[in-house]
Amino acid sequence: MSTMALTARQQEIIDFITHYRQQQGIPPSRREIQKHFGFKSVAAVAGHLRLIEQKGALTRTSGIARGLRLTNDINTELGSIPIYGAIPAGPSSPQTQSDEGCVRVDLESLGLPKGIRTFALRVRGDSMINAGILDKDIVILEFKAPFDGAIVAALVDGETTLKRYVVQNNKPYLKAENPRHRNILPAQELIVQGVMVALLRKES
Repeated sequence: MSTMALTARQQEIIDFITHYRQQQGIPPSRREIQKHFGFKSVAAVAGHLRLIEQKGALTRTSGIARGLRLTNDINTELGSIPIYGAIPAGPSSPQTQSDEGCVRVDLESLGLPKGIRTFALRVRGDSMINAGILDKDIVILEFKAPFDGAIVAALVDGETTLKRYVVQNNKPYLKAENPRHRNILPAQELIVQGVMVALLRKES
């Protein structure tokens, strides 16, 4: 599909999606696009994205939260990502991870290169709801070092949890994205097992 000319605002949205993914490792959500541009509603964002998609500049993938992919990134490759059990998005838990098979994904939709080392975990709990991560979602994580602001699967003093990795005064801690849950400051050990790069959600 050839790409039609974009309006100035449409190009700004494309540029924001590109910059956000470069900085965060995942595409922005509709609400994050709304907040950045000051749109009155998420529906307004959906309207812009629909027009951009019709012009061939991006594709929206159903069933995948943050499932925006830019046409100039196309290099479609299906991948099989192992699911290593569940992870609490709430109080940390000593539960061990177990192999639950695999999930087949379009690597292009996730913005991931062929050969990347990834794994998946099922989310339990609501401590990350303000980051758009809900109970029963599947998070895709990459084996790599964390960066400030990344959402990570971490082993904290022997227990696992899914939280945002924050560095303050040169000391890392794990931030909950729900005011009902406490942040976690490691007493002895904080080991990041993976950095979130995508989110899958079954359509109801």
